[in-house]
Amino acid sequence: MQKNRENDQDDKRREEEKHKDERIEQLGQVTLNKNKEKQNIHLLTIIGEVEGHDNLNSSSKTTKYEHILPQLAAIEDSQEIQGVMVLLNTMGGDVEAGLAIAEMLASLSKPTVSLVLGGSHSIGVTIAVSTDYSYIVPSGTMVIHPVRMNGMVIGVPQTFDYFKQIQDRITGFVCNHCGIHKERLEALMMETGVLTKDVGTILVGQEAVNEGIIDEVGGIREAMRKLHKLISGGK
Repeated sequence: MQKNRENDQDDKRREEEKHKDERIEQLGQVTLNKNKEKQNIHLLTIIGEVEGHDNLNSSSKTTKYEHILPQLAAIEDSQEIQGVMVLLNTMGGDVEAGLAIAEMLASLSKPTVSLVLGGSHSIGVTIAVSTDYSYIVPSGTMVIHPVRMNGMVIGVPQTFDYFKQIQDRITGFVCNHCGIHKERLEALMMETGVLTKDVGTILVGQEAVNEGIIDEVGGIREAMRKLHKLISGGK
């Protein structure tokens, strides 16, 4: 009888590990729950290009917002998950999709911490600042630039007004969730002496902290420690 129970427990553990591996492979997500504090943390990765309403080609690394949004809703409704760690290494992508992910993260009642690794460019900036606390590794980069659109557009005043509305939504969100002022953010966006074929600014590690966009320079150790502290102390 004891032997059968042990076999059942082994089978259950193997099934859980298999399910965890499948989630990492398919969605880049996993729930961490083996720590002495017994705090369940959901690990969310934003990598490659944030994919919106149009499918990107099969050779591109993408984060699909239709995968992320339901997962965030499930996290909010879960009694087991107590915090969310967001790892970012993204070149940006679809503005509407990126803003949707950022708004969902910002509205979670669970404590959240973000960590910028290789980079968090363009609309990735809004996702990085949407959490309760943010980190960037010393070599991490953030590219701040105005809204761009691919393909054909109608060159009329209404189009440029629409661009401005989108830009105002982005700058408004970023400034409401970090310490940078709107005038300074817009100045970084319109800088002409940094990018060779575009306007904008590249911020590396400590520079992003100095500008008030990211809270602190650090790695996974500091980010995980901060999240555990937020969970223990309450959001």
